[in-house]
Amino acid sequence: MLLKQFIFNMDNTKLYVGNLSYDMTEQELKNYFESVGEVTHAKIIFDESTSNKKSKGFGFIEMSSEENAKQAIEKLNGTEFMGRNIIVSAARPRAKKDY
Repeated sequence: MLLKQFIFNMDNTKLYVGNLSYDMTEQELKNYFESVGEVTHAKIIFDESTSNKKSKGFGFIEMSSEENAKQAIEKLNGTEFMGRNIIVSAARPRAKKDY
């Protein structure tokens, strides 16, 4: 529980969403998360190096409140969405590269 509190103190409304369908749109992702609360932003990460800019299978959601973010993790983590069991967790800052 202490770890969860620490993660939420870092940025309590942003969530990582993994194992997404490669055909999913940002609007579909947003609509799915709105079942638990207001979504302020949805972003799917795409591979810019491919000619058709294919999804990398993960993205980020920003919920309107910490409570909505907690509800999203509790209710949506491990659920099936568009044929895949999605992973929902608190987003972490990108690791710094030493080069």
